[in-house]
Amino acid sequence: MKSFLTFMVIITGLFATFMLYNKQMASIPLLLLSAFFFYIGGKEVAKIKNKK
Repeated sequence: MKSFLTFMVIITGLFATFMLYNKQMASIPLLLLSAFFFYIGGKEVAKIKNKK
């Protein structure tokens, strides 16, 4: 379920980027996607750090 949710967030963000591109507001969903990826990466680093 977790990977499905991540996949849906990515697809929704990409869809929003394509829809807002003509209005020159495509940077908004890309900024949100980058924050999401930063959060996911931080969780993975913390998980690896806690294993040791």
